[in-house]
Amino acid sequence: MKQLIAALCFALAMVPAIAQDKAKSDDKKAAPVAEKAKKEPTEKQKAQQERMKGCNDKATEKKGDERKKFMSACLQGEEDGASGKQKAQQNKMASCNKEAGEKNMKGDERKKFMSGCLKG
Repeated sequence: MKQLIAALCFALAMVPAIAQDKAKSDDKKAAPVAEKAKKEPTEKQKAQQERMKGCNDKATEKKGDERKKFMSACLQGEEDGASGKQKAQQNKMASCNKEAGEKNMKGDERKKFMSGCLKG
């Protein structure tokens, strides 16, 4: 019984020493992380942060998928959400639509004209 009590006392005496060693090793691990946190963002990162802030301000009324689509386009530099190809197609569509309206085209005749105009 005395040996059991002695072993228990020895084990309890070792707990603070083990805890101190663990605390020292945790400090060593935490030091590099703290150094990384102190680094300043690069110019490219700062520009991206500013772009994100501006796009976020413009997207205040948008929600869900509409917001995601807008933010993606805005962050790529496409302010209104349309890419260069989309803008060109929209302009062509408007031009062909205006021309068809001036010629008073309707129905199948208009569809055929619009198809040819948009391809050419």
